[in-house]
Amino acid sequence: MAATIANVYAAMPKASGAVLRAPLGTAGPTSATDALDNAFVDCGFVGEEGFTESNTRETEKKKAFGGSTVKVLQTDYTATVKFAFLESTNADVLKAVFGDDNVTVDAQTEAITVEKNKKALPHNAWVIDTVDDAVGSIRTFIPNGQITAVEDIIKVHTDTIMYTITMECFEDASGTNIYEYINKSAG
Repeated sequence: MAATIANVYAAMPKASGAVLRAPLGTAGPTSATDALDNAFVDCGFVGEEGFTESNTRETEKKKAFGGSTVKVLQTDYTATVKFAFLESTNADVLKAVFGDDNVTVDAQTEAITVEKNKKALPHNAWVIDTVDDAVGSIRTFIPNGQITAVEDIIKVHTDTIMYTITMECFEDASGTNIYEYINKSAG
């Protein structure tokens, strides 16, 4: 296949939202253009660094007498995603970062209470949608993701409050951690 600029993609968030979260077990997409289940909730703006996906394989070399490598065994595989939530007063973001049971919203005043504690964060289904008008769109589907780390939360007048998280992406029933769907229909 010949090299072409039509294969060069610059990820921009979709206007309809880039990060969406739903309860674990929610039916996920099977393409970049599927309508999402209504259970997926938009989590608002994400930091300008975008998303960092890491796929880490740990290996162990097996050597023969004399020192030649004869086999490389894969001993571990980990998939993680890292990004920063910017909407620090969005109840849906706070529920994602601190747990649904730890965030309450007063229906009349819209006042939010967040309880920060040691409770393990829930597993959820996640979608990350991006678009490049010259190329098409990419949808990343994480059927089982759990936020496992929240970086220091800095509150200062010279910057916005943001929640930079790392999410562990667990295997689904087919052994897949992350699905990526690419639609090459510019528009």
